[in-house]
Amino acid sequence: MFQGRIVYRFLVGVARCVAPILGTGTGKIARGFKGRLVAHEVLEKWGKEKRDPHRATVWVHAPSVGESIQACAVIEALRARIPRVQVVFTHFSPSAVEFSGRMPVEVSSYLPWDLIGTTGSVLDAVQPDLLIFSKTEVWPVLVSEAQKRFIPVALVGGSVPSNAGRLRQPIRSFMRATWQGLTLACAIADNDANRLQSLGVSPEVISVTGDPAVDAVAQRVSALDVTANHLAPFYSDNRPTVIAGSTWNTDLKRLLVALEIVRTVVGEIRIVIAPHEPSDFGVSNLRERLEKRSWSTRTLKEVESIASVSGVDAVIIDRVGVLPDLYTVGHVGYVGGGFHRAGVHSVIEPAAARLPVIFGPQYRNSSAAIDLLKEGAAKVVTDAEGLADSLLSWLEDTKEHSYAANRAFGYIYAHKGAAERTVDALTHLVGP
Repeated sequence: MFQGRIVYRFLVGVARCVAPILGTGTGKIARGFKGRLVAHEVLEKWGKEKRDPHRATVWVHAPSVGESIQACAVIEALRARIPRVQVVFTHFSPSAVEFSGRMPVEVSSYLPWDLIGTTGSVLDAVQPDLLIFSKTEVWPVLVSEAQKRFIPVALVGGSVPSNAGRLRQPIRSFMRATWQGLTLACAIADNDANRLQSLGVSPEVISVTGDPAVDAVAQRVSALDVTANHLAPFYSDNRPTVIAGSTWNTDLKRLLVALEIVRTVVGEIRIVIAPHEPSDFGVSNLRERLEKRSWSTRTLKEVESIASVSGVDAVIIDRVGVLPDLYTVGHVGYVGGGFHRAGVHSVIEPAAARLPVIFGPQYRNSSAAIDLLKEGAAKVVTDAEGLADSLLSWLEDTKEHSYAANRAFGYIYAHKGAAERTVDALTHLVGP
């Protein structure tokens, strides 16, 4: 795949050249380009000026928020095991910027351009003892440059869904050498381990350690402060509530129709909706659509400012980072993405909050979604009518709701400990 590597580096180089132009706006793509323009400078500055050469350094990369939550659990467990470790964190998506600012790390940044000169200079400045990728994303040039410097490379919470693009040609052949370069691969489940092996990862370096994100969400729920500004108003004005997280337009087309049906039966129903991208436009557009259907609305910011949801039928979450908390004020969870090609988003947050979970038909990218269906803690729907029926079954039937809620939380409880198992596998690679 020599030609493939040339094409890849050419395309990344072109992206870097046009970044100053594409990074001038305020949208998600523009923010990503703008962040990558200075990412290497941020990391090199830390490496040259603040890195302690007498302490071990680990570089952890995660694509977006979900993978960052997973990575955070591993970082916290690693710090508990090796308190003096220095952690460098990078992410790809602009969605992870806010979350990365709260992570227990020395420095965080966008991932630098995956080019030989750029990644090489960053590696030379940061000098990591270990490079870790979270869940899905490995970068070929970064892995290759790490290998040249004899830096071990690990994958944690590794997941390869049966419909993953990585399994198809030509990506599969192009990335094979990169997968073969992994020193350690910690898979979520046996199926993930088998698919990692099919991609080129040596079976000798694969371990099944579970999903560290389960530990992160379980710990977050257990430490929740119900008097927080974004939660207290809901706890003081309890109504049958559906929490719809990470919703795309394809979800909203079905969800808003389903809620109209549900409202004719459960008149006091309240909906809390988190758009996948809570931009000003996305929030205002959703608000307009809800108000056209006669829902009284407020944004979460407005709820916090007046400390009340009295008389409010629909609350729109207008920032990232709080959705896992808000699942705890609901009765049923709906997770978006299941009507989108990319697949359903994380279902473990509502499960950790003891919510039965509903999602669309594109769910096989998530092993947790598959497991929750088997446990009777989730339902998959294909249209608005089916969604309404599923919502009503859990809003009206107390016994059925209780069974599904307990099964959801039972799944979380049974899968805790993955972060510790992952660190058990990693520790020998970190160094002194």
